Amino acid sequence: MVAPLSVWPWENLGVFKYLLYGPFVAQVLYSRMYEDTAKSRWCLHLLILWGLRSSIYVNFGSFSNMLFLNQTRRIIKQGVDFKQIDREWDWDNFLILQAFMASMAYCIVPSLADLPLWNTRGLVTVLMLHIGASEPVYYWAHRCFHGEYLFTNYHSLHHESAVPQPFTAGHATFLEHLVLTTIAGIPILGSTLLGHGSLSLVYGYLVMFDVLRCLGHCNVEFIPYRIFERLPFLRYLIYTPTYHNLHHTDMDTNFCLFMPLFDAVGNTLNSKSWQLQKEYNAECGKYRRVIPDFVFLAHVVDLSSSMHAPFVLRSFASLPYATCFFFLPVLPIVFMVMLAMWAWAKTFVISLYNLRGHLHQTWAVPRFGFQYFLPFAAAGINKQIEEAILDADKLGVKVISLAALNKNEALNGGGTLFVNKHQDLKVCVVHGNTLTAAVILNDVPKDVTEVFLTGATSKLGRAIALYLCQRRIRVLMLTLSTERFEKIKKEAPADCQNYLVQVTKYQAARTCKTWIVGKWITPREQSWAPPGARFHQFVVPPIFPFRRDCTYGDLAAMRLPDDVQGLGSCEYTMDRGVVHACHAGGVVHLLEGWTHHEVGAIDVDRIDLVWNAALKHGFKPVTTSEQSHPVKVT
Repeated sequence: MVAPLSVWPWENLGVFKYLLYGPFVAQVLYSRMYEDTAKSRWCLHLLILWGLRSSIYVNFGSFSNMLFLNQTRRIIKQGVDFKQIDREWDWDNFLILQAFMASMAYCIVPSLADLPLWNTRGLVTVLMLHIGASEPVYYWAHRCFHGEYLFTNYHSLHHESAVPQPFTAGHATFLEHLVLTTIAGIPILGSTLLGHGSLSLVYGYLVMFDVLRCLGHCNVEFIPYRIFERLPFLRYLIYTPTYHNLHHTDMDTNFCLFMPLFDAVGNTLNSKSWQLQKEYNAECGKYRRVIPDFVFLAHVVDLSSSMHAPFVLRSFASLPYATCFFFLPVLPIVFMVMLAMWAWAKTFVISLYNLRGHLHQTWAVPRFGFQYFLPFAAAGINKQIEEAILDADKLGVKVISLAALNKNEALNGGGTLFVNKHQDLKVCVVHGNTLTAAVILNDVPKDVTEVFLTGATSKLGRAIALYLCQRRIRVLMLTLSTERFEKIKKEAPADCQNYLVQVTKYQAARTCKTWIVGKWITPREQSWAPPGARFHQFVVPPIFPFRRDCTYGDLAAMRLPDDVQGLGSCEYTMDRGVVHACHAGGVVHLLEGWTHHEVGAIDVDRIDLVWNAALKHGFKPVTTSEQSHPVKVT
């Protein structure tokens, strides 16, 4: 049975809970059209406070997830996983509750209607009430919530979050936030009843209350320890992120709201509080980088998808990317950021996760997709990639995997340029396309006798053609270059060469039901496929699914092993826990302990080896095909 007041009344409303602000909006609009009243002004202030306070949590959340800025200052090093993000999805429920409780206070205390803009005495009054009432009441209430019954039925929800985040501060039960709202309201109502209230006091106190709550839960120790060395008494007046993190790891200590003084008086102050903060500050000064074992070197796709990052909006990044119209107003700002990145930025850390004791990070080259097709930008992009590889090598990274356009054949020969230039690299440079080819081939039904291949002379197209012809599968290779076709044909065993057939028009595939697409094709070109055909693809972006009488495969991808930890963001359009096959290929390279570079042309003889290694380590193929079978060379 659910404990009383442990569930939010609007829990099942989902996004429609924001309709509860409707009466406030209606009152404000009514006043603008007809009559301006004190009640409508109060509603307007509540709406402004909702927006302001929400932005505090969102901005602090962004700061907490800026790994490129604070990765060495993080207290708990692991990432925030999907489970925690989902649990904290409705972190802002308390703002709705406080809006309604503020409305009740307005009805009970009429003097709230005529608050002046500023009252100097109110500042002193609110400090006295906060220190004399709010702090001790919260301290004892918090200790009570750590009692067996209250903790089990209420407060344990807040402590389920393994990595404190600003949103964790709002993640609690209805009863807890009733108590917290009452505690936060004591200084405001008290000052008003004493005749010292003001609008500045209401705004200022609530904003500082939220800022300090976010500070304690941000998991980033950015307060210099030297402040407390020079002014020792301050350590009892204001807590730090380290201080409150200790409460989440040692739950019998550090119960205070913001002032450790009350823990000292109550004999619940953790003796490690100040020493740990000093150690974190020292570590930050000593180590400038957190050293991963594996790096996936990605790049920005376009303006809209650039906001699909944990440090922009955690909840948005935890879902597969899709165009959101509410981001359109900020695109001009994103465009200016893109120009700044083009001019000054270097490769930076986006996200991380852990797998079997290895730290994995995704780094981003500060370039957008369209820039890779600008001839004058190629040298600058290669310089960025080269610097990232050398940086990884210097740090001691074991494997760096190149994503998408970072391994473009025309740009750098699939990574060959860097390996040839720096032959003493200790870090393994990997394009991961061997596993990409394996995933595509694994999606081809075993009873297929003929396939139509576009992008046939590309790096992946060549490997797929050579692999399939060895299975005695006829490959219709669409290419206008006889020279490139003949070069690939000569690589095939003599008894398999007749299975490779050059075609120059899409009409040649009108009876072929298996299309492997490595080059963008238009709806008109898709129309040549017979009904029931399946489009397997390795083209980016994916082709438009025009034919309703055909099926379309996803981009080559694999699901990470089940024991992955701290994964809380989706890789572009991939589902949760799914990464592009080239990313997975780099991880397999690390887990297998291979020490060779995987650059340039794909070694067809290693396709089965890499595929079996991926399955051995718990990777799972992700396809839309109901019948997928491992492809074996006969």
